[in-house]
Amino acid sequence: MSTETILYIILAGVISIALAVFMYGYRSKQKASLRWIFGVLRFITLFSILILLINPKLKSETYIIEKPKLPVLIDNSASVGELNQKENVSQFLQKLKENSELNDKFDISYYSFGNDFRESDTLSFEEKNTNISKALTSANELFKNQTAPTILITDGNQTLGNDYEFSSATFKNQIFPVVLGDSIKYTDLKIEQLNTNRYAFLKNQFPVEVILTYSGTNPVNSEFVVTQGPSAVYRTNVSFSENETSKTLNFTLSANSVGLQKYTAQILPLADEKNKTNNSKQFAVEVIDQATNVLVISKITHPDLGALKKAITTNERRTVTFKKPAEATSILNDYQLVMLYQPDRSFAAVFSEIEKLNKNTLVFSGLQTDWYFLNGAQDNFNKEASNQSDNVQALLNSNYGTFAVDDIGFDNLPPLHTAFGTLTISAPNEVMLEQTVSGITNGNPLLATMEINGKRNAIWDGEGFWRWRARSFIETESFQNFDDFIGNLVQYLASNKRRSRLEVSSETFYYNNNPIKISAQFFDKNYVFDGRSSLNISVKDKETEKQTVFPMLLRNNYYEVDLNSLPAGEYSYTVSVSNEAISSSGSFTILDFNVEQQFLNADVSKLRRLAENTKGMAYFATQSDSLINALIGNTNYQNIERSEQKVVPLIDWKQLLALIVLALAAEWFIRKYNGLI
Repeated sequence: MSTETILYIILAGVISIALAVFMYGYRSKQKASLRWIFGVLRFITLFSILILLINPKLKSETYIIEKPKLPVLIDNSASVGELNQKENVSQFLQKLKENSELNDKFDISYYSFGNDFRESDTLSFEEKNTNISKALTSANELFKNQTAPTILITDGNQTLGNDYEFSSATFKNQIFPVVLGDSIKYTDLKIEQLNTNRYAFLKNQFPVEVILTYSGTNPVNSEFVVTQGPSAVYRTNVSFSENETSKTLNFTLSANSVGLQKYTAQILPLADEKNKTNNSKQFAVEVIDQATNVLVISKITHPDLGALKKAITTNERRTVTFKKPAEATSILNDYQLVMLYQPDRSFAAVFSEIEKLNKNTLVFSGLQTDWYFLNGAQDNFNKEASNQSDNVQALLNSNYGTFAVDDIGFDNLPPLHTAFGTLTISAPNEVMLEQTVSGITNGNPLLATMEINGKRNAIWDGEGFWRWRARSFIETESFQNFDDFIGNLVQYLASNKRRSRLEVSSETFYYNNNPIKISAQFFDKNYVFDGRSSLNISVKDKETEKQTVFPMLLRNNYYEVDLNSLPAGEYSYTVSVSNEAISSSGSFTILDFNVEQQFLNADVSKLRRLAENTKGMAYFATQSDSLINALIGNTNYQNIERSEQKVVPLIDWKQLLALIVLALAAEWFIRKYNGLI
């Protein structure tokens, strides 16, 4: 308590005594005994009121003994079971939990990881992927300001994420890997990787690349075969030795039939192979009989055009052609969608031909757009542009219902450049992205879509979106989010299909180690997205005839279902709306591929390098006692005494109020009893 506060308390006491004496000691008519009682009660009341106003406080200091943390990260993926290590994990965890000396020294917490990182409650060893890097990074963030040696229980075989060995440079705490499995190298032939297109055009050849690897010391010969049903469509002999442990095969297959074509690639196993699961792999290609052709017309050169091409051609069913206005007029009819980048008066013939052919269009405007020409060349929109420019950002309209749009973080993307002015859209439209300046919408659309008598158009008012694609890669280490956004926009604009009240989006085939999701949108009779309805999907296994119904969950402006619980096979589905006679059907195939079954043993050398990089040490699961003793005996891990200072009131205000009420009540009752009231 400060000296100033003490002086205030003394002054409050003096004032209270003085007032009490003045009231009951100076010319008071009461008896002496009553004067003393009233004087004391009045002193208590006044002094309590003054103390309540002064509110004196004390500093309270407490000491806390904090143990060093010991996070235990447990690999919950299927490869642990494939290597027969479940029992070793169970025994190791039991020893950690039962060792009283270790638990007295450390605050131990348990986490499991596979696809994701989470607190451990139960272990299933059924997760289809292993992301060791994410687990270590999450633990490092969780305990970044604390002493927290980390026990990593894993086989070291990662199937997802960044390379954990090279990420270890950023880890602050020591890591002690516990190796599940052995370091013995078995003789093994394996399909390490298979690359092919998801789509191919009818009557064309599509490329296949296969990487084969061999583990062993003796020279071996085998045969690589690709089959479609009972027929072999490709075969070749392969040989390996101790010095030649890998081969890359490049070949092409013919796309002779429309639809999903399934293949099986196999390298014939050796007689003494332990793991034959990794000798074969299924893959599929969807053969289509036509492509979506997109024509981009531009008079200028701009980075946006490169970003457009990359994003659109990510889907191999789409092609992009660039032409100048003078070259484009005669070929417009060969394309499903025409993109007009920053048109000026040289586009006059192009707009005239588009009107005759009733072509779908996407107009990009920016600082080099001639708005005086553009306003007169079409009737869908108009902008009162000035010579000034404006930098605008995007805000996703959550009520946009024409098709499902994922928010890729539009409000955090770099600003686009546009001519300053009001953009008015006169045709029936839906605004997908709104313009914002300093986080406030300015009332102008940045991207809006229009549909008039089956013809689809859009206006994108802003240049510089190539930075959006670059920012998407920086934040997610992938262009996929931006490319998917552009792909969905192109898919909608390139189609002349009339709109249905129930739109369902699904892939033709999925791999069962990847997310299996189907999305749908349902609109009311005015074609406004309806988020109040209940949608269900009925999935039927074509082989067993088993039918399962799943509810579809609402996600912003679309419904979605996750079907990862389904086994590999062929399925048909029907999406229906409760209390509505509306449904949509389709089919898909789930291809069997378990990446966790591809491993023969633990990646011991990599786990040892991880331990070395973080100044830890690697142990095998059978060396649990050695690890526990090393942690207990390490003098670097000591309890930390932390002081915690709190400022608390000298007297609680509730107690002071109660004392004031009691003093006043007592004085009133005494006065009443003695007939003074």
